[in-house]
Formats: sequence, C-alpha cells, structure tokens
Amino acid sequence: MRKILVRADDLGFSEGINYGIEKTVKEGIIRSVGVMMNMPATEHGINLLKDCDVCLGLHTNICVGKPLVDPKLIPSICDENGNLKSSKTYRNAKEDFVELEEVMLEIEAQYQRFVELTGQKPHYFEGHAVMSDNFFKGMEIVAKKHECDYLPVSFSGSTKFRNSSLYTSMDSMKPDYNPLESLKRDALKEYPDNGICMFVCHPGYLDAYIMKVSSLLNARPLEVEMACSQETKDWLKDNNIEVITYDDLD
Repeated sequence: MRKILVRADDLGFSEGINYGIEKTVKEGIIRSVGVMMNMPATEHGINLLKDCDVCLGLHTNICVGKPLVDPKLIPSICDENGNLKSSKTYRNAKEDFVELEEVMLEIEAQYQRFVELTGQKPHYFEGHAVMSDNFFKGMEIVAKKHECDYLPVSFSGSTKFRNSSLYTSMDSMKPDYNPLESLKRDALKEYPDNGICMFVCHPGYLDAYIMKVSSLLNARPLEVEMACSQETKDWLKDNNIEVITYDDLD
C-alpha cells in the first residue's frame, strides 16, 4: 500500500481558516494540522479540534501578527509598531537579519503556549512562510531542548523526519492550481529511498482578516473542497493509498 502524508497549515490564523480546517479534519482526509500560537484565533481553532484524533504540530510563526514576547526584546523580527515583520520583508532582504538569540525567545514562547493550550508537546515542529537560516537553527535548537521532532524545510529533494524521507508537495501558490490533480500526481510518484509524499495545504474559508493579511487566498477554499470530497476519498481508496500522520513515521 502506498502512503501519503496530507498536512494542513495555519490553524489559528483566523476564525475563517479555523472553520475550514475543522471541516477537513471532521469530514475529510486531514490528519495532521500545524498551529500558529500567537494569533487571536489560536484558542478558537484548538477548541474546534479538541475532541478530534489529529496530529498537532507547532507551525512556528515570526511573520504575521504580534509576538508573544515583548517586542523590545526581539527587535530583529519586529517592526516599529511592535508587530512581527511581514513575510515580504523577509523575502526582500538581502541577508538574514534574524538574530538567533532573539528568535529563540519567541520560538520558546510559542512552544510553551502550545503545551499550555493543548496539554501535549508538538508532534512535529516547523515554521511558517519564512526562509531564514537563523530561524531554522532556532527551531531546531528549541525542538531538541524539549525532545520534539524538528521538520526541516526542503522544496527540492527529501526532508528527513526521524528515519523517513519526505518529499514536499506544495503547489497552492501556483496559477491554475487544482488541488486534486496535484494530489493525484504527487501521490503516484516513485520517490527514492522509499520516500513518502508530504502534501502541504492551507485549507480555510476567507474572512475579512485573512483577505487583508494573506497573499494566499483562492487556494484555501479549494483545498477544503478537495480534502472533503468523496471523489478524493474514492480515488485514494481505488489507488490503495493510505493517508498517514507524522506519528506513523519511524
């Protein structure tokens, strides 16, 4: 039997996103969900899934909303208004401006809030939307400190998680994106080292907040539809493909 890991990111981003993810967990194929811990809708999202059998991860966020740590203590990742610097700021930067000691303070705070609100450690530990070596290093250090499994970022080649090789599929920003066709294509690929497709999606419904702050919009409700559709479930069954979580990996 083939296996595929289908993950939903951004629980807590907004109430609309939370409701979309809730539907994909309760009615669809989503079994792994990354939580943003610093957002106003974080507790709302966690409460929606509190009785669900779901693999929750820490979707560490340093580029949207307000930090959990006093902005004065982490100036390298905050703007003049005390908000986290935007993902656009990171993309436009010519060098890594993130200070390791500062970002570790925020990562630690988000970890502690995860444990407080969920009553458990993150089942996996990764980051939201930012390509920064010091951010990655900080997450790895904090994850190791708390004996959590860190999930490195890789969009070419494999990502090592425990003893498994994961191959990332994330097409949601591409024009004319068709979630089901992307899932079918990558689920059927042959990967080296008995690798497994890690299909990363961002399901959710669009509310006013998400439309103001996110550049990823149209794909979100389409991924809710894909994850919940009977066509998707039937295709996975017909092709003998099992949806797994990070907890199923050796």
